Amino acid sequence: MTDFTTDTPLVRMRHAPPRREYFAYFAVIFLATLPLALITWALGALRRMEIPEKGPFARAWTQARIITPTIFSA
Repeated sequence: MTDFTTDTPLVRMRHAPPRREYFAYFAVIFLATLPLALITWALGALRRMEIPEKGPFARAWTQARIITPTIFSA
């Protein structure tokens, strides 16, 4: 029989991904890209005289989804 009272095995702790920090960065980047996405969407709509498929919120969301993981992988 094994006695674990003297030499207890060390349990590896898994580090959870920093979700709060990721969402905080995502929110800041989303809010920063929103004005530029709104301007480019409006200019594209004026230039083509039609509403683009992707709206300004979708464009800003996409940019935030691209930029935020790049920050965390560095």
